[in-house]
Amino acid sequence: MRDRVESRAPMRAVAGILLLAALLLFGAGSFAQAPASEDAAARQAQVAAILDRHSNLTDQARALGEATYKQVCAACHDNGVNRAPPASAIGYISPAAIVQILTDGPMKAQAAGLSAEQKTAVAEFLAGRMIGAATASPTKMCAAGRKAWFDPAQPPDLSGWGLDANNAHAIPTVLAGLDRTRIAKLRLKWSLAFPDVLYARSQPTLAGGAIFVGSDNGTVYALDPASGCAHWTYHAGGPIRSGVVVGGWKAGDAAVRPLVYFGDMLGRAYAVDARTGKLAWQRAMDKHPNATLTAAPALRDGVLYVAVSSLEEPAAGSPTHECCTFRGSLVALDAATGREKWRSWMVDQPVARGKNTAGTTLYGPSGVAIWSTPLIDDKRGLAIVATGDNYSAPATKLSDSIVAIDLKTGAVRWSYQATGSDMWNAACGYSAGGGNCPDDAGPDYDFGSAPIMARGADGHDYVLAGQKSGILYAVDPDSGVLKWKQRVGRGGVFGGIHFGIAAANGKVFVPMADMADGKEYDQPARPGVFALDVASGKEVWAAPAGDTCADRPFCQPGYGAAISVTPDFVLAGSMDGHVCIFDAANGKVLRDIDTAVPYVTVNGSDAKGGSMAGGSAPIAWHGKLIVTSGYGGLGKMPGNVMAVYAAD
Repeated sequence: MRDRVESRAPMRAVAGILLLAALLLFGAGSFAQAPASEDAAARQAQVAAILDRHSNLTDQARALGEATYKQVCAACHDNGVNRAPPASAIGYISPAAIVQILTDGPMKAQAAGLSAEQKTAVAEFLAGRMIGAATASPTKMCAAGRKAWFDPAQPPDLSGWGLDANNAHAIPTVLAGLDRTRIAKLRLKWSLAFPDVLYARSQPTLAGGAIFVGSDNGTVYALDPASGCAHWTYHAGGPIRSGVVVGGWKAGDAAVRPLVYFGDMLGRAYAVDARTGKLAWQRAMDKHPNATLTAAPALRDGVLYVAVSSLEEPAAGSPTHECCTFRGSLVALDAATGREKWRSWMVDQPVARGKNTAGTTLYGPSGVAIWSTPLIDDKRGLAIVATGDNYSAPATKLSDSIVAIDLKTGAVRWSYQATGSDMWNAACGYSAGGGNCPDDAGPDYDFGSAPIMARGADGHDYVLAGQKSGILYAVDPDSGVLKWKQRVGRGGVFGGIHFGIAAANGKVFVPMADMADGKEYDQPARPGVFALDVASGKEVWAAPAGDTCADRPFCQPGYGAAISVTPDFVLAGSMDGHVCIFDAANGKVLRDIDTAVPYVTVNGSDAKGGSMAGGSAPIAWHGKLIVTSGYGGLGKMPGNVMAVYAAD
């Protein structure tokens, strides 16, 4: 069964190429050469084709933009180097957003030699329109008479990004409100367009009578679940990839003033008033210029645990970049004020270690970013994180590891390293000029997927974490000793197990991406969704991904996004744009909804879904299915929609 959303108007054609905007997100350090099937000559032809679409630009601006593109951008974008999106990953993002990326964002260093005029010209050239030309209508605000919308009788239904106390992305049946009959009745209720973006990847949450969600345009929305109108919007300084977390309260407390927490791609954590959207506090989480926040924070007992990641891995692709000085960390903040309580570094302070072939000073150790939301283990007093690779030599013991940190002190209690000596940065993905690539470069097998706690049929607790290698690990939560590991898929630099696993009733459910990445492996890809026994790691069932891509550009089979589970169903979004609902007992597909289609949205704009490949999982809530759809990097389908389906 293939369900398509009906559109009252065709998707507006949008011209332009997104200059390095895909680098606003790079999932778990995934960089590699583009697949060989992406023909460079075809890309160059597409670049040339956009010249005909710039009728609203002056000849002078077009000429300057084209010249700047050829000088600074074409070497990567015309050849698909690493994550540079090709010409057909077009539109959605505004020229103003491109200017921000070049001026204050992750491409600041690469654009440092450009004048303000050049940045503006190349942004307008690539977007195909002048700055100020919007691509989506403003958000529809709820009626002014509904100021008292906030309902104190509805504390958060879900426990942060992990959905339950075990980070296991599990939703109780009574909260999901879905059975087999209601699944069959799910129909589109409303949808929202995120303006000027290629991604829809911030996981929503529900509390107080609203759906809270962030977007890559830097906006956080408090939306009415019934209609999609906005009670308020808050505009952060940078794109929001992280999920949104709402502080809890006792049901019925009319005086409560809960806060909404999230992070942006420029490395800042925020807390805003859930009732009004007004800023309560904001904090830069690291002084490093490449620091970023990719994971939703974890909230427990008045403390906010923030994982700090980095955009230095792509920056190191330039031989003039002093590679590398970023250090991953977990930071505990006072949730009410944003004051830092402690910080646990994942790697020692880097020191100078010679020069690269371009004469640039090399530093190390570095890296060990934390991409995903910590697991808070109240029973043992631990925050458990999964880490990324080292960017430069020497290799260190906490890279590619599962690490347990004391909740009170920030001290490391135990660690388990899955892959040693994994030193990698974007210079390792270039065919030439890779002066910053470590001599003994590793496979780039970060942990992008968050660790979870699950109880096996044997009555024991296990910490489970999935790696880009395609291997699932189970360790003892008291000691970090490995209990078992199981290869589920082939793995690869684009994942393997990429952004999230889930567990319920003694089974762990594993989404597998295994997309083509231009590398050769000694075993075949195995994209799909798989169920394993928590206690033993033995496979219970397998649901291989079918190839539904047909002629869709940038479509891939496989499951790279986080998933969620009820006692009866597994909810998984695929890189081909389909949301599949599997029977948790046997893996049978019970419902398949195609989201990579045009939508007409509540804010009056056309939008389109795309690949689902990030940290946002489908959410089942009181008979509704809430999905964000679109992932415009790594050769996947862009999109900019949040869709709400209802069974009534």
